[in-house]
Amino acid sequence: MMDVVATGLEGLKVLRPRIFGDDRGYFLESFNEQRFKELTGADVHFVQDNESSSRAGVLRGLHFQLEPHAQGKLVHVGRGAVLDVALDLRPGSPTLGKHFSIRLDAAKREMLWIPAGFGHGFVALEDHTLFLYKCTNYYQPSAERTIRWDDPELAIDWGVSSPLVSPKDASGMTYREYCASAVMR
Repeated sequence: MMDVVATGLEGLKVLRPRIFGDDRGYFLESFNEQRFKELTGADVHFVQDNESSSRAGVLRGLHFQLEPHAQGKLVHVGRGAVLDVALDLRPGSPTLGKHFSIRLDAAKREMLWIPAGFGHGFVALEDHTLFLYKCTNYYQPSAERTIRWDDPELAIDWGVSSPLVSPKDASGMTYREYCASAVMR
């Protein structure tokens, strides 16, 4: 059982599972392929599950993979909380360069479906945040790219002033460099 909320960016969906709780704890259905297809319209096959643990203030992203290795991702938080951001990088999309952000946390258990063609990143809002995601394609290092999280042209409000960022993420390309790249031609 799950509900879906549109985000304003085609294909990008917030999924809200129904949580059944009592004094023993809770139960929820975290994934059902048939229901996922009904809610998102996406006929995908997940091939890889990933998780990361981060302390508060760690920012990861904005990551994506080039075709033919592009990944759709179904993301959620198992412990803690994040501000999650998806950036539309699909050539020809009417929302190219627009982003959507949402707080995902372990209490609400909401998920975000991010279709292939989006950049993705998040900042951990609590220590020991556990971030989980299913991917529609395998990780391919040669196809991985990063757009700078702090690109002023994107004006993404991450809600943190001095996040901890990896050297790879700090040296990502700007959105303008991405648009000028062969990917967009």
